[in-house]
Amino acid sequence: MAKICIVGAGSIGCYLGGRLLAAGADVTLVGRARIGNELREHGLTLTDYRTGCWQIPSAEVRYVTDPGAAVDADLVLVTVKSAATQSVADELQTVLRTGVVVISFQNGLGNADVLRATLPQHTVLAGMVPFNVMQPGPGAFHQGTGGELEVAASPMLQPFLGDFLRAGLPLTERTDMAAVQWAKLLLNLNNAINALANRPLKEELSQRAYRRCLALAQMEALRLLSRAGIQPAKLTPIPPAWIPRLLATPDAVFARLGGKMLAIDPLARSSMSDDLAAGRTTEVDWINGEVVRLAERLGQRAPVNAKLCAMVHAAESDASRPSWSGIDLLAALRAAG
Repeated sequence: MAKICIVGAGSIGCYLGGRLLAAGADVTLVGRARIGNELREHGLTLTDYRTGCWQIPSAEVRYVTDPGAAVDADLVLVTVKSAATQSVADELQTVLRTGVVVISFQNGLGNADVLRATLPQHTVLAGMVPFNVMQPGPGAFHQGTGGELEVAASPMLQPFLGDFLRAGLPLTERTDMAAVQWAKLLLNLNNAINALANRPLKEELSQRAYRRCLALAQMEALRLLSRAGIQPAKLTPIPPAWIPRLLATPDAVFARLGGKMLAIDPLARSSMSDDLAAGRTTEVDWINGEVVRLAERLGQRAPVNAKLCAMVHAAESDASRPSWSGIDLLAALRAAG
């Protein structure tokens, strides 16, 4: 049986690892002591928006804080925040056996490259998690939205495909992962808006003013991608270039035409919103900041996404946790752009 190690087992890592574990895979979770203590006391409970439920007793959960636990792993899933990628790569370099497969299931675009540069003796693949995971209670993790895992195609994945299939998390292999990552990033531009709105995703996306904020951020990114000759993949029934126009439609029209975008657990929030609530540094520089850096490489500007970065950073240092209305946030972004 293949040994799977998940490094950075927070919400995404615990959910993926727990689903694999529930299906009989050999899984070790590596993460913060706080979550380890929760799992030892409460076990691991996983749910999803389709009423699925999986429970793993604490005695069956192997959760440690030392990345050295990956020493005998055949497959490593990296799910840490982007800011920690280099430090995790440095730690894994000292413990992994030659030839181990490493998948980066992280936000942003360049994490697999960072891992690959430090782990040249290993197969490092970019991956994408399309769904949202929140933690409603100690040891509990809930998948609030849909979608399937995607990963760069490689024959080295073959020994592990069955584990993910049995867990109900099939790996979709892609030969165009850069396009997939850009398409996911376009959708993730909403994370900052949701964090600033300080309300559930479904409630936020049901309001036209917030959707128009997202449309501004996406249109700016799409213009830059076109200039750079990058065509984002089609991850939704609607092509990426059409989504901003749909977002800007009145609420009743959007509810009818874009209903699948509202198929979200009513309590789900973006991971960036959860980070602000917990007083953690966000990943805004690896999401909206990627658009800003693309603009800089092209000798252009990305004022809307730069403004969102600045506003989220301001919220990181504001203990009062501001909640922007859609109208006020839209006015701020229009003034910037």
